[in-house]
Amino acid sequence: MDLSHHGYRASAKPRARAAPPAGDPLLFDDTSSAAAPMNSQGYYTPGYDMGGAPPGGPGNAGVNNLFADPMASAAMMYGSSLANQGKDMVNKEISRYVSVNKLKYFFAVDSKYVMKKLLLLMFPYTHQDWEVRYHRDTPLTPRHDVNAPDLYIPSMAFITYILLTGMALGIQKRFSPEVLGLCASTALVWVVIEVLVMLLSLYLLTVHSDLSTFDLIAYSGYKYVGMIFTVLGGLLFGSDGYFVALAWSSCALMFFIVRSLKMKILSSLSNDPMGAGASAKPRLRLYITVATAAFQPIIIYWLTSHLVR
Repeated sequence: MDLSHHGYRASAKPRARAAPPAGDPLLFDDTSSAAAPMNSQGYYTPGYDMGGAPPGGPGNAGVNNLFADPMASAAMMYGSSLANQGKDMVNKEISRYVSVNKLKYFFAVDSKYVMKKLLLLMFPYTHQDWEVRYHRDTPLTPRHDVNAPDLYIPSMAFITYILLTGMALGIQKRFSPEVLGLCASTALVWVVIEVLVMLLSLYLLTVHSDLSTFDLIAYSGYKYVGMIFTVLGGLLFGSDGYFVALAWSSCALMFFIVRSLKMKILSSLSNDPMGAGASAKPRLRLYITVATAAFQPIIIYWLTSHLVR
């Protein structure tokens, strides 16, 4: 027994010396003096060394040593440089197809502009000045010019249309993820087809205007506002409300498209310094504008009629 107690005390002294530095709180009180003798001194010592250390103790020192290691620091710096290089490569690849700065222009909006634009889309008949304003040959951002096209309203209107479609299908007990995905993809594909047809028509008629692909996407995406208004009219007032809302939103959107594109397409005849657009008759350019506007009610009806019963 004397040897046993002597062995226990010999193992207790190293434990006391391995305690955390002064000032660090202990996670547990040292009750080793009241504990039963251990059968094996070698069993307890590895368990103490390999166990989790309290915060701020020897275990935390290992983490600090890891960050203080020159090899670990070099590895972290190398990984950070690789991440930055990958980010630059991604941005470069995106910028090859999409101008990020130009895309930011179409999202430079504020709440005041959004309210004015929504009122203009639904009540365009009293608006007088439709010309886009410029500053040093650069068009003003949408927040400074209500006539400037933007992509914020089409994007938000598209998302709202999808949510409203899900609600309408849920009310009619016809909701399913597949049907909702089909409605979203169909609405998106129609916009893509419309933009491609517009680009092809402008190319075949050699129309040199300042209309970009983003401009056409914006003008084509404004129909989502009318679609939301139409679906809400149908959900609130039935089929009669649906057709009244469809007629109003279609006429308002057609008027808006004609007046907006008229300033872009027809004015290019007099603004073309090389005379490249002389071969395209003004009447054909007018037909493009009118056909684009007349196509909007057809798409609105096609994408909303199945949501109201």
